[in-house]
Amino acid sequence: MAFLRRVPWRSLIPLVLLTVGAAYSLASWNWCGSWAERAPVVLSQARGEGPLRAGAAKVALVPPFPVVVAGYAPPRPEAAQADPPLHARAVVLEAGGARVGLVSLDLLSVTMDVVERVRAQAAASGLGEVLVMATHAHSSMGGYDSRLVAQLAGTGKFRQESVDAIVTAAVAALTRAAAAMTDVTLAVGEAHEPSLVYSRSSGTAPDGALTRVVLRAKTGPVAELLLFAAHPTMVARERAYVDPDYPGRLCALRESEGSGVTLLLQGAVGNASVAYSEGKGLERVAGFAQVLATVAGKVAVSPVGESVRLSLARVEATMPRPDASRLVPSLTRAAGDNLLCESAQRVAEVGALALGPLELVTVPGEPTVDAGAVLVGRTGATGVLGLANGYVGYVEAPELVNDGRGESRRQYFGPALLERLASAAELAARTAGFSR
Repeated sequence: MAFLRRVPWRSLIPLVLLTVGAAYSLASWNWCGSWAERAPVVLSQARGEGPLRAGAAKVALVPPFPVVVAGYAPPRPEAAQADPPLHARAVVLEAGGARVGLVSLDLLSVTMDVVERVRAQAAASGLGEVLVMATHAHSSMGGYDSRLVAQLAGTGKFRQESVDAIVTAAVAALTRAAAAMTDVTLAVGEAHEPSLVYSRSSGTAPDGALTRVVLRAKTGPVAELLLFAAHPTMVARERAYVDPDYPGRLCALRESEGSGVTLLLQGAVGNASVAYSEGKGLERVAGFAQVLATVAGKVAVSPVGESVRLSLARVEATMPRPDASRLVPSLTRAAGDNLLCESAQRVAEVGALALGPLELVTVPGEPTVDAGAVLVGRTGATGVLGLANGYVGYVEAPELVNDGRGESRRQYFGPALLERLASAAELAARTAGFSR
């Protein structure tokens, strides 16, 4: 210690600079390498047409408390209970020999690890084709994503117990839905409520489209699907409770009104947030859920004929190399790329789901309005379903990415991302037999 006190601090400057320079050089080395590109590949398909059967179920999703509250950057609160409770809601559809399961989870996102485990276990119920989706609640449980960037950016420290709880609930919901299959009729309708959403970026403003799908048996409603796009970010960040935000409250309201099991599916407006502002705190959340529930109940639906088309195609697309140029200062660009590379998926799954007149492209991320318009234009789809079968982050139109506008500052990949997903979506749409 006496020796260190005798050393002039200025003499340590070269050592400090050398250490910093070495660390910078090491972090800036191209650890990411090159990422191979190949044409999209069909993973699976199921197609059928005939009388429609369906079953639905709702199962509690019980986190391994105490659990981190996901949704935002640190610091994050830790929750010892859920209020209201989280759920997994599932609908199983069957027509002409094709069977498809849909399960919606009160989560921020879903990972491919969760998706693959759910599919593997659901296969025991004869469900070879399953779509796993998140409501995108920014106040739900975390700890289920092992990727470093995800842990830092939103989901918190990884815990295998969180994954186990999610998979258990999802599989139970799908299994019970499959066991409750019955003959149903299908009816579909759409309304627009632009006052309920707004754009937080320079991209195209959302139109507030709300698609309603009703599945009804002779004994009454079996299920209702609501496709709507608005970020569930209404619950305060510091609230130390796990909370499903407005999607959980909306579905519970519709179910209490006799709609059957209700699933809220997020559409192609990753850059939209709720604009409704009556009330304060949780009153505001409940108020918005009530308004949306009322709107949904008034959406007129038109019956589809006795013979219903059902198809699902899943396609694998290769991802472009991650690009941190819009996320970090230019001097740390290479280090940012390396960090993203360690957490980014090299492949992603895009799908095409047809149910009667509905033709939906499924995307494993948050497509914006502009990106959604490209996907619809390329495939002829009636809409886009986001946050399905994995998570690759935001998906923005390439011209906005090149200009640094829209949600590009939150996109993990470069401007080629949408093209890769759109090419896969085209193949999926053809395979699923979209009408275009």
